Amino acid sequence: MTPVNENKGPFLTSPILRKSVVGTLAIGMLVGSASGAFAHGNDDNKNKNSNSNHKNKSKVEYNLDFKDVSEKDMKWAYSHIIRLASKQVFNGYEDGSFKPGNTITRVEAIVAAVRLLGLKEEAEKDENMNAELNFTDADKIEKKYSWAVGYIAVALKNDLFDESTKTFQPEKPADRLWSAILLVKALGLEEEAKAKMSTALTFKDAKQIPAASVGYVAVAVEKGLITGYNDNTFRPNQTVTRAELAALLDRADEQLPEEESAQAISGSLTGIKGSTLTVKKADGTSVSLTLASDVFIFRNDKKVAVSDLKEGDQLFLRTYENKVVFIDVKESVKEDVVTADSGKIIMFTLNASGKIATLSVQKTVDSTTSTIVYNVSGDVKITGGEGTLSPNQTVNLKLVNNVVTEIKIVD
Repeated sequence: MTPVNENKGPFLTSPILRKSVVGTLAIGMLVGSASGAFAHGNDDNKNKNSNSNHKNKSKVEYNLDFKDVSEKDMKWAYSHIIRLASKQVFNGYEDGSFKPGNTITRVEAIVAAVRLLGLKEEAEKDENMNAELNFTDADKIEKKYSWAVGYIAVALKNDLFDESTKTFQPEKPADRLWSAILLVKALGLEEEAKAKMSTALTFKDAKQIPAASVGYVAVAVEKGLITGYNDNTFRPNQTVTRAELAALLDRADEQLPEEESAQAISGSLTGIKGSTLTVKKADGTSVSLTLASDVFIFRNDKKVAVSDLKEGDQLFLRTYENKVVFIDVKESVKEDVVTADSGKIIMFTLNASGKIATLSVQKTVDSTTSTIVYNVSGDVKITGGEGTLSPNQTVNLKLVNNVVTEIKIVD
């Protein structure tokens, strides 16, 4: 089954080169399909100016409900996959699957990196699509992966390759070490990596990591982009699956600021009525947004229902065809803790405005008498009696976050 998007693997990001990612990858954009532009197999290397690789384009379908990715079975990668899919960083396959266990090839990873860096248009310019590559396997790349030549050329210009790379090996699966180096380079951390080349890695298999790669691994681990295994091995030569790369990329993306566009909006939830949300943006303006019937909502890395949204939540939203299809709750409103207490009033104090500031209540529990002093809300509600407090009255209290909000005089 051929994937809907030519990039079967996800994209990488960079704080230096990163442009308007969402704008470049506008949801619903036209891209070549693997069955068309990228795998038609009849591209004539001698006629590179024919632009045949730009034909057979199709519209990307938006899908966050992959039939082979469940929150229960893939808890470690589930939120990473969905977040990146929501950004159209990579898509699933035509049969509705994601194939999380499939490996990522080097050419897929490089193309993905360039596109998320916001350099898609540059990569597809004739000057880059017709660039001469100096890898020893350039003929193979140009013949079999003509659609990727421009991306590889731009990746070279932006130092995403190791300087010692002579042979690209586009079909070779990306392994953990290669992916870590590419990720560090894409994030603009190469100088930091070079400064850490003398780091003593503590992995049991550290000797399998080339000396010139030690700094990259050190930075990747330090930044939380990649970790070792429970047996304290790094396994540098182990191939990376789609799910694993999704986890790596999402961790990196969390360290970068979200970029707003017509498809991505950040703000505070100020109202929700039916399927309409009102969101106040950082610039003070408010927008009303309609929820898609199958909107996907994450709170604390778990999928939740619309009813779990609360006014005050800080949200990051993505829209598709003018409807909200994805919401990530970045900061949650703290849940109010409501408790109750009762006892006899010992005393209370007033603030400068003449309102009750504190309330001291004496209570006996298991023959032990104690006095508790509570802070009182400025708009406390008093019921029972004549609505006037005095010492020795027995009261029932309602407290919200340990502050008295209601006082009921019993006698």
